[in-house]
Amino acid sequence: MIEVCAIASGSNGNCYYIGNEDEAILIDAGISCKQILLRMELRGLDSSKLKAVFLTHEHADHIRGARVLSKKLNIPVFYTYGTWNKAHKSSKTTFYRYIQIGEPLSWGSFMVHAFAKNHDANEPCSYRIETEGQSIGVMTDIGAVCSNVIEHFQQCSVVFLESNYDEQMLVNGSYPWYLKQRILSDVGHLSNAQAFNLVLKYGNGILKTVFLSHLSGENNTPELASEAFKALHDKYSFVCTSRSDASEVLLVKA
Repeated sequence: MIEVCAIASGSNGNCYYIGNEDEAILIDAGISCKQILLRMELRGLDSSKLKAVFLTHEHADHIRGARVLSKKLNIPVFYTYGTWNKAHKSSKTTFYRYIQIGEPLSWGSFMVHAFAKNHDANEPCSYRIETEGQSIGVMTDIGAVCSNVIEHFQQCSVVFLESNYDEQMLVNGSYPWYLKQRILSDVGHLSNAQAFNLVLKYGNGILKTVFLSHLSGENNTPELASEAFKALHDKYSFVCTSRSDASEVLLVKA
């Protein structure tokens, strides 16, 4: 049985748990070590099973807690070369490894696929994790639905998928225009509508559950995100992640 949980998801911090009976990994560690361990404990997830953290890019909401967590649990943190080079020195761990985009990495019982994505960071990536015959995707901070995203999305039974903003809320909201342009750009974030179109066009018989992730606190609401996918509610299960709490743990049969 595979356990999947969004420990944190949003511009204030991101962290995603994927584990089985014996071991687990985190994708990103963008909240404090203390909060990661507390939220795991509240969801009945055993931190002693953690074997590594894999980072998607160097932005603080994805890397903030990695250094302390690595030291406390004595586990490695994986960076792309670009992420390591761009990360602030306070976020760099002493126990680190590099992961190469496009080259699958076997780590314990996990096969980790790092693939390039569009985002305004230095060599950013998303991940597809294979374990026990299932693929779990973590696909947030994506400016455009590129061929890499489509290829890996189609292989997943569970996906943490960015559904960052409602376009009308963003355009009519209080953000300065330069920030709106960044979010709307091909190196920004996916809107509810863009995420819906990805699932509509490329969802298949493999896909079961979509965690609507990285919801903006200013330009989206769980209700709007869920409503955007209403036409697909009879085909897939949709779960809105939270900026302040861990999601319920999803059990995925191997």
